[in-house]
Amino acid sequence: MTTSDDTRTRILAAARELFAERGYAATSLADIAAAVGLTKTAVAYHFHPKDRLASELLSPVAGDMLALLGGEYADRRAFVEALVGFAARYRSVIRLFMEDLAGDDAVSPVSPDSEAAAIRTFRDGIFAKLAGQEPDPETKVRCWALLGALQWGVAKTMDLPEQQVRQVLLEVTRAL
Repeated sequence: MTTSDDTRTRILAAARELFAERGYAATSLADIAAAVGLTKTAVAYHFHPKDRLASELLSPVAGDMLALLGGEYADRRAFVEALVGFAARYRSVIRLFMEDLAGDDAVSPVSPDSEAAAIRTFRDGIFAKLAGQEPDPETKVRCWALLGALQWGVAKTMDLPEQQVRQVLLEVTRAL
């Protein structure tokens, strides 16, 4: 591994941790640089604009995202179990794509070919798979509550073992 590869790896690891802890918008390149012991210019050399960091963190997850959405499930419960497994496995980037990059559609419109648009499509695909066609108001609330529980349940438990997080989240989602 070259020094450049090692530096990129360290930057990505710091970005993953800081994004999960603080959120994408609240983490600057200067914050990432400080965590790695580099200058902001050195981080920008490898990842400018900051969106490139998000893209690189999300790319290993993309195949599993598509498999999750495209999979056939016996029922809603089976899909929820698959979703919980996905969220627990990728919790280091879950906050990044569930909230920070996707954002609020009404508040922050995005270009159709952007990372945020792809993330919103994924988020909305998960919601549709959970809620079904034309969900009633109670179903909408339950499904958004489930997604919120997953988002915060994984983003705030980075210090716990994946299996423990998965088990507790399965219990929580069954209650919803």
